[in-house]
Amino acid sequence: MLEQQRRYHEERERTMDALVKEMMFNRKTQREQINGDYRQKLLLDRSMECAASLRDLYEDRDGSRKEEIAALSGPNEFLEFYNRLKNIKDFHRKHPNEICIPMSMEFDDLTKARENPTEEMQNLVEFTDEESYGKYLDLHECYEQYINLKGIEKIDYVGYLSVFDQLFDIPKEKKNASYKAYLHSLLSYLEEYCLRIRPLVDLQDEMQKVNEEFEKKWTEGTFPGWPKEAMGALAHTGAHLDLSAFTSWEELASLGLDRLKSALMALGLKCGGTLKERAQRLFETKGRNLEELDPAAFAKSKPGKAGKTRDIDRQKEIASLESQVYWFTEVVSEQRASTKENVQRKQARTGEERNESDNENMSDDDSDDDANDIPYNPKNLPLGWDGKPIPYWLYKLHGLNISYTCEICGNYTYRGPKVFQRHFAEWRHAHGMRCLGVPNTAHFANVTLIEDAIALWQKIKSGKDVERWKPEVEEEFEDSAGNVVTKKTFDDLRRQGLL
Repeated sequence: MLEQQRRYHEERERTMDALVKEMMFNRKTQREQINGDYRQKLLLDRSMECAASLRDLYEDRDGSRKEEIAALSGPNEFLEFYNRLKNIKDFHRKHPNEICIPMSMEFDDLTKARENPTEEMQNLVEFTDEESYGKYLDLHECYEQYINLKGIEKIDYVGYLSVFDQLFDIPKEKKNASYKAYLHSLLSYLEEYCLRIRPLVDLQDEMQKVNEEFEKKWTEGTFPGWPKEAMGALAHTGAHLDLSAFTSWEELASLGLDRLKSALMALGLKCGGTLKERAQRLFETKGRNLEELDPAAFAKSKPGKAGKTRDIDRQKEIASLESQVYWFTEVVSEQRASTKENVQRKQARTGEERNESDNENMSDDDSDDDANDIPYNPKNLPLGWDGKPIPYWLYKLHGLNISYTCEICGNYTYRGPKVFQRHFAEWRHAHGMRCLGVPNTAHFANVTLIEDAIALWQKIKSGKDVERWKPEVEEEFEDSAGNVVTKKTFDDLRRQGLL
């Protein structure tokens, strides 16, 4: 018993040491991060099992530990020692080839497997091909259930990835048993996925917090998509009528039979009778709760209290499932965005390109994920969206091998004619023109030298001076005799008194 206790202590200490080393290990890729968290989870569970076993040994419910200590510390301690030695010798005599592997060897192998993982150790967690070892989500089954719900707008998979957590936009009337089954399926996948990508998260504790927050919001009536309904007589869905604007049943009678019937049906009251009876029956509900009304005034089809309670419990259960979906969606928000980009990228490719991309991901997944890996780029080609150099034919197709230098932009170099043409409307070129005192207009398109820009501006200004209207020369006046003269001549003649 004491030896077993000592072994549990040793195993727990070695487990904690391995756990610390695992936490300090530098992980570069998504795969290494998930595998490291999974190993930490296993070590943590093993440490907890050792602690539970030690607790049982120290509690000593059957008294065996106390008896063993008494036997070792009693008057016949040497006899007990030799009896144990005899048992050990008898065991090795019966099993001469038995090899005892020390516990340190097991943890040394764990360290080696972490630093130099085999193919088996690189795939500790099972993922589908679509999930790409924790990179993306695989919600195709949930998507099939979603588009088969009655009354739900049919959207594509990319749209579903954007709106599958916007459950508050779905009307309450459409949240039936099929919708509840869909929520269970979605929650089941999200929970399983979170356990695979984040094995260290205590989902039970997190779900308890989510439920507490949900109970608070449900009581206050602030939970998204489920507003709190008032308890008055008009607090039911239907064609309600606001009675606050009416002071007598005669005013209600002016609305007509059909409108009064609709309002009575919304309250679950009897809707038959004459116009006067309907108006009086509806006016009696003003400022009163449903419980205060005469039971005889209700229609026979009105559900009882038990049915109403069951509906509220059913709605609350569905809302509770929605609150859990909201929490899981926040946890996988990064994978969700990556999944949407990946699906859009795949849809833009041909079948052969998708197969080639899948083969590349399967053969060299780690090298793709390694952010510190420097790609082979001897021709200094621009990098694409995947961090790799673009093909050389694409490089020449866009004219990226041609460089343009703009002196106005501070001798900044632009690669490719498209970028060069676009830069004339960008801030750098506009700032350079403003520093020269030259307007950045269409006259200066393709002008990159400061000297050319200034010379062209001087030429434009001189041309504008010539074309500018000069009133002293071009303005005409007419004298009393009908002669047309310029303004200057007219002023001279007037000063001389000849007019």
